[in-house]
Amino acid sequence: MSENQNIPAIEMCGVNVAAMRDASFTVVEDVNWPVAAGGFWVVAGQEHSGKSDLLMLAAGLMPPASGSCKLFGNDTKNFGEVELAERLRVGFVFQGGHLFNRLTIAENIALPLQYQKDFTAAEAAREVQALLELLELAPLADVTPANVAANWRQRAALARALILKPEVLLLDNPLAGLGARHSQWWLRFLDQLSRGHEQFAGKPMTLVATADDLRPWQNARRNFALLSDKKFILLGTWSEVEAASDPAVKELLAIQLETTI
Repeated sequence: MSENQNIPAIEMCGVNVAAMRDASFTVVEDVNWPVAAGGFWVVAGQEHSGKSDLLMLAAGLMPPASGSCKLFGNDTKNFGEVELAERLRVGFVFQGGHLFNRLTIAENIALPLQYQKDFTAAEAAREVQALLELLELAPLADVTPANVAANWRQRAALARALILKPEVLLLDNPLAGLGARHSQWWLRFLDQLSRGHEQFAGKPMTLVATADDLRPWQNARRNFALLSDKKFILLGTWSEVEAASDPAVKELLAIQLETTI
């Protein structure tokens, strides 16, 4: 966790978020959002609402179109090679996994250690094995992603994001396409990370996940926000989500809206 607990892990002030594929197009406007160290946020929105773009910006992987985004108190606009260590405090799980098909599951997980920490394959093996076992991936260690079901590919992507023991974990729609058993596993495991998992020295991890369905995320310990019509709306706790009158929230809760004929 961050050394100074008064500094948010992520802080956006007056941020406009540009689309990854077209920097001239703004997908979210005027985001003001502090994410406290150890917080657990779920940002919900329909497809193409800007969820992925917002996460990429939060990770320091793209700059804001305007405003400021800070990671651990450092403005991401200034990020370069010198600030690489700050970026490595953030893990990112892409929707669909984005694994390298030419590598095995174990090799995909080891990649950040070899690329960022100059570990040899032998040096990385112990830490990789621990995560393979923790995430129930050991039987798939030597299989390539193309020969693994999507449920397990997504879990391998999580292992790759966790291998550097990040303080902040960003997850882009992690439950998309998962079966009920796998979804429940993810929710339990993310709660363990949020509270502090023994595999990561028992330190609570800051989590931000995006979602296009709010129902699975019901939990009193999580905070919620909404992306709708280019607006970033802070909803608050689950009880405040349920009490919200915004039609966009009701749609994400799969509540049938009354219509006038």
